[in-house]
Amino acid sequence: MKNDMRKWWLVLGLAFVTASAAFAEEPLSYEQKIDQLYGEVHGTGLLMDVFVPKGKANGLAIVDVASGSYYSDRGKIRDHMRGQFYQIFCAHGYTVFAVRPGSRTRYTVNEMEQHIRLAIRYVKEHAPDYKIDPDRLGITGASAGAHLATLATVTPENGEPDAKNPLQRHNTRVKAAVVFFPPTDFLDWGGKAANLNIVGDLIFLGGVKGHSEEEIKEGAKAISPVYLAKEAANVPFLFIHGDADPVVPLQQSQKMVEAIKSAGGSAELIVKKGGGHAWLTMNEEVKTMADWFDQHLAETKKAQAQTEK
Repeated sequence: MKNDMRKWWLVLGLAFVTASAAFAEEPLSYEQKIDQLYGEVHGTGLLMDVFVPKGKANGLAIVDVASGSYYSDRGKIRDHMRGQFYQIFCAHGYTVFAVRPGSRTRYTVNEMEQHIRLAIRYVKEHAPDYKIDPDRLGITGASAGAHLATLATVTPENGEPDAKNPLQRHNTRVKAAVVFFPPTDFLDWGGKAANLNIVGDLIFLGGVKGHSEEEIKEGAKAISPVYLAKEAANVPFLFIHGDADPVVPLQQSQKMVEAIKSAGGSAELIVKKGGGHAWLTMNEEVKTMADWFDQHLAETKKAQAQTEK
């Protein structure tokens, strides 16, 4: 799966180059702040880019988990730029925090998830600086980034009011999530047993060698959002997935939608007919994502403001 994901993210990059050509002369809707430090792990800085709307801001923000094949180099942010993520979101007035949670060469999925939580806390702590509502955050991602975004959403942590570190005083809850083709179940991969040797370094640093079959399966289950959907009952989800995806089966989104609904939550699935693991016109779905966030974040905020009056 790892090599296939690398191949298809290369295809995605080329697709985004083609799809974005039509937008080349369109003025940018954002100002980009590069490599903002949001945390530190073992002396290594964790970075994000911040995209601030040039036009009228809506006072809301979206956390974009920039990871592909569980690598988070700057190329992943460039892929999302080519897909018009930031252009479209900022045109709607959103401030976007493109979070790089680290790569599989150094971190497990659980560690990357902790980095995303740290980023969410950072955004909430600095909400006054960006003039955003810390209690109405959206989250998004594609492929590996979608998996990590989904996992962080269904496993939120509470804040500690008396914590010395001000970041730890904030919880990690978000209000809405939209994701592209996420892995959600590492025990059931398209109706077959997943090859846990391939994803072993996502579970254990260094891979599965030296771990029992039971430990490996327990680890795989622990990073599979489909088994952790209870908390998702409080967060509306939108999944977008191609029915011809050769890397992450459509079944992965379908199962997650079922799990969320079974937990009493709200989940929608848009199936892209003929869509693979990325497609040339993904900017069209990004527009749908922005409209969906408007419905679940911006309109809700307006309703709250009217109620307060």
